[in-house]
Amino acid sequence: MLIKTLLHRFKRIFLPGIILQSVLIGGGYATGREIVEYGGKFGASGWISGLGILLGFTMISFLTMESCRQWQVYDYKSLLKKLIGKGWVAYEVVYLLLAVLIIAVMAAAAGEILHQSLGFNPWIGVVIIIAAVGFLNYRGDATIARMETWGTVILFIAYLIFSFSVYLLRGNEITATFQRWDTSYLPDAPSILALFVTGAVYVGYNLAVYPASFFTYRELRTRKHTVMAALISGIIMTIPWFLTYAALMGFYPDAAVLDAPVPWLMMLKQFHPAYQVVFSLVVGWTLIETATGMIHGFIGRIDTESKMQNKPLRKSTKAFIALAALAVALLLSQVGMIDLVAKGYTYMAYAMIAVFALPLLIRAPKLLISRK
Repeated sequence: MLIKTLLHRFKRIFLPGIILQSVLIGGGYATGREIVEYGGKFGASGWISGLGILLGFTMISFLTMESCRQWQVYDYKSLLKKLIGKGWVAYEVVYLLLAVLIIAVMAAAAGEILHQSLGFNPWIGVVIIIAAVGFLNYRGDATIARMETWGTVILFIAYLIFSFSVYLLRGNEITATFQRWDTSYLPDAPSILALFVTGAVYVGYNLAVYPASFFTYRELRTRKHTVMAALISGIIMTIPWFLTYAALMGFYPDAAVLDAPVPWLMMLKQFHPAYQVVFSLVVGWTLIETATGMIHGFIGRIDTESKMQNKPLRKSTKAFIALAALAVALLLSQVGMIDLVAKGYTYMAYAMIAVFALPLLIRAPKLLISRK
């Protein structure tokens, strides 16, 4: 009985954040390029962007979870119909474009990392990842939840090892960056408003991770549950950002690191080659988690629609949808990582804020007034 109770509490309070973080880490943290663009380039003042990211993720998590709980909707089409009515189609378009873009960034990163660290032809790793994502979406919710729960634990351990290894080697440099308040990588020091806006944009392009976690919200029974799950989600989703940001400050303002397509590879060059091998495996896993979660959210929406017509999707159909989305993303990945992150992410962030975040914020007063 005790074990069963603890399991229910885990699923209710921690699982939403674990799923969110496992999907987020691929497009949000894995390469380090994202942290440079949305905080690291600001040097010593970049932590303010991180604070904005923490607040943003926590707030959006609460509003999304509470909306789903009160309205009893657990797929993004149903939620968006509640928020913006017929405008849900706009979200559908933005979500799919952003999902493909994030997977494209991860595919480009995986190819670059496998080539540099293991000497593999980039397409070898890509084929393995495609097969893994197709298989996981074929297996369904239970397999994905187990994979992403254990995967998140492993990824956290790996990033802690990478980060603290850099801290031990470059701790003096990290301290010096903050002591002299170095922001020299950019010609002009950013304002506090600009830093918070940067954090908001980062949260914006990562809003696409939320549909992957909707199936976990069924366990939320009260607002207290929602508050606790949202707070834990915000913290879990932001810890890797701060770990990577602090590590980058050990090399600030070195252009060789900050301008690299995969800054983590440059930071780990000073360590034993085994570090790069492990890092390549970790990033490969993040790509699998991210691609699986993003596509799972989309398939969940289609499956809900199909069930309403008494035609639930077959497992083989789910696998085919996953493979088709991956194929499009891989073509887009040829554009190049830096442009995809710096330009593609920013444009899609504003679009996602318009079709998802703003409607949530507009409906927030009604959710907060309700005593349910």
